[in-house]
Amino acid sequence: MTTTTSPASTTVTRIDYAVTLDQRSKVLILIGVLLGLFLSALDQTIVSTALPRIVADLKGIELIGWVSTGYLLASTSMVPIYGKLSDIYGRKYVLLFGIAVFLLGSLLCGLAGDMTQLVFYRGLQGFGAAALTSTAFAIPADLFAPAERARYMGLFGAVFGLSSVVGPFIGGLLTDNLSWHWVFFVNLPLGVVALGFIIAKLPRLHSGLKPAIDYAGAATLLLTVIPFLLALTLDKNDFSWTSPFIISLFAVSAIGLIFFLLIERRAESPILPLHLFRNRTFTLTTIIGFTVGATLFAAIFFLSLYLVNVLGVSATAAGTTLIPLTLSLVVGAMVSSQIVQRTGRYKWVIVGGMAIIVAALWWLTTLTPDTSVWMVRLRMIALGLGLGPSMPILNLAMQNAVPRTDMGAATASRQFFQQLGQVVGSAVFGALLTGVLTTTLTANLAPIQAQLPPEMAARFDSSTLRNGMGAGEGASGETVDPAVRIEQAIADQFASRRDLLTRALRDADPAAIEALRADPQLPDQQKAMLDMIGNLPAAARAQALDRVLAQLDRAEQKARAEGRAIGEQISAALKDAFTKSVTTIYWYAIWLAVIGLALALFIPELPLKQNYGEDLPPLME
Repeated sequence: MTTTTSPASTTVTRIDYAVTLDQRSKVLILIGVLLGLFLSALDQTIVSTALPRIVADLKGIELIGWVSTGYLLASTSMVPIYGKLSDIYGRKYVLLFGIAVFLLGSLLCGLAGDMTQLVFYRGLQGFGAAALTSTAFAIPADLFAPAERARYMGLFGAVFGLSSVVGPFIGGLLTDNLSWHWVFFVNLPLGVVALGFIIAKLPRLHSGLKPAIDYAGAATLLLTVIPFLLALTLDKNDFSWTSPFIISLFAVSAIGLIFFLLIERRAESPILPLHLFRNRTFTLTTIIGFTVGATLFAAIFFLSLYLVNVLGVSATAAGTTLIPLTLSLVVGAMVSSQIVQRTGRYKWVIVGGMAIIVAALWWLTTLTPDTSVWMVRLRMIALGLGLGPSMPILNLAMQNAVPRTDMGAATASRQFFQQLGQVVGSAVFGALLTGVLTTTLTANLAPIQAQLPPEMAARFDSSTLRNGMGAGEGASGETVDPAVRIEQAIADQFASRRDLLTRALRDADPAAIEALRADPQLPDQQKAMLDMIGNLPAAARAQALDRVLAQLDRAEQKARAEGRAIGEQISAALKDAFTKSVTTIYWYAIWLAVIGLALALFIPELPLKQNYGEDLPPLME
């Protein structure tokens, strides 16, 4: 038992669970928490492989983006609120509520009858998932003192890594062998197991304080975050950055932020305690988390575009190419946690991780259209080794530096800003990709399109090709390789002309003769032959047909070779544009990572507390 005094409360008595709970109970609690976190992390990856089947079944492809956006809006905006509520009411109650809501959302998603219902239920899922992520990272701080906690922090990185590997695989397996509904139903048995662990073993884990709930702060936080995220995530083809609607959303968000800050300064127990930003470690780790979140999204999402559109691998193969990143991230997290546990030093582990991220991002800027898949995997391994130490150890450093009474709010706030970094990164880097890709592709295609007939050139304009070639066939079954498409178009043209010539010369078909006379590409010699066709005997027409078809075969071979060469030029232009666009994003991501690295150098190296009775570090004035 420990006694503390807080500005939001009188002197209170609080249970020190790190001392009172035995090791076996702590491990069982941790298993339940990790299962809950795995549920939330898995749901962000398992749905992606089922989306094509969901759209085919429920229709409403115009809402496909909202299947992810609805989840993202609810989960990101609620993370800080759940964090503060867990400080007031205890982690157990908030976690149980979050899992129950998440499982209800999962059940309803599986039963959804149309896309509108699915989007709404995905938002309900995100509303529950926010409680899982915000409390899961705070519970280890209740169970283990910082000096002991380091050895367990790597498990949380491993959970996210495992979910990103097995999620797409399980999603595809369930969709192909059962139905897409089971992508959501599979959460139910896992959730029941997690609930059992938590109900049976998890104590209340509360701060001991009984402050008033900051309803006004929660409302203005939502007023700040939801319009901001909407403005970032809405399709910019429908709502441009300068459209009145997007500008209005940013304006509402700015007004909400002003009111939020004013309210939080006066609140008895604020959702986001502003005094935490006077703590140098909290401020620095929060900003670094934002940069890491944006960098991680850029590295993973945009690399898939390179793999599919430049190296020509399938979407499934692109997913497996990212497995080395996940595995190295897990290894980096586990090894760095053990190093911190043995040495008690964490600052230089964070600095080392950020330095590796910078180096890995620079290596990614050297990608070319000729880079092999194995060399891409090596770059992913390097990036994972940097991300692995950065994420869990940043959390440990922050938790070691903040008052225990603010542990839930502080942990959730750091998680909130990291997720916010992912959203901002997706919007900013996505806009950058579109701009660079369109400009580069237009410049690359201009001299090539000049070699094609107008009707063929229109099929290869930048607005069409920037959606990518993909691999194999497009959604409609049409091949997407420019060389194949041009060859096929040429073959179709010559087959049509061969059919007309056969009908005209062999059968003296008037319709075929008139169609050939109207063809501007037909040689004058053959048009003259058509004028005499009625005066020629059948044998002479047959001989003429053989000669013309032989000439046509030679012309087709030449045209197809020229078309294949032009198609290869278009493919090369497209690959070059995608490579330049993706590597440009990595150049900008490097600067984000460099900022994170520079800030990491200023993180105070505070001794890891052996228990919660030790004096807290001084606040930064």
